[in-house]
Amino acid sequence: MAAANDPYELVPTAPDVDAYLRLRRDSGLSPKTAEQAGYAVANSWAFVHVRHRPTGEAVAMGRVLGDGGWYFHVADMATLPDHQRQGLGRQVLEWLLAQIDERAPAHPYVTLMADAPGRPLYRSLGFVESAPQSLGMVWSGRP
Repeated sequence: MAAANDPYELVPTAPDVDAYLRLRRDSGLSPKTAEQAGYAVANSWAFVHVRHRPTGEAVAMGRVLGDGGWYFHVADMATLPDHQRQGLGRQVLEWLLAQIDERAPAHPYVTLMADAPGRPLYRSLGFVESAPQSLGMVWSGRP
């Protein structure tokens, strides 16, 4: 995990629901309800968060959704603004990808939705845009 003098500790579990909601909101991701957060925290294939040792606060997180066989989706990559530019997002994503490498069968298909601020990180770790071969789409409910 981290050296004793490192102010950050990688914790290989989900943060609690309140921290999950705060991390999403304060990092600029869309807000979610406590009910939605409860499902996210309980039902992810892998989850990791970063704790700030001096305060005990969860300051970064990321998770993987997946079937455990071949399909995995990275979600909820978030770092609080006061803790950005410290390499925490990279640590979170590298840990998640290592979990896929270690626990999934060969040749997993790993996706994510890349907001503009995260694209340089994702590219640096080997992610490429899938368009025009595939294009991400969202469904917002029945018209």
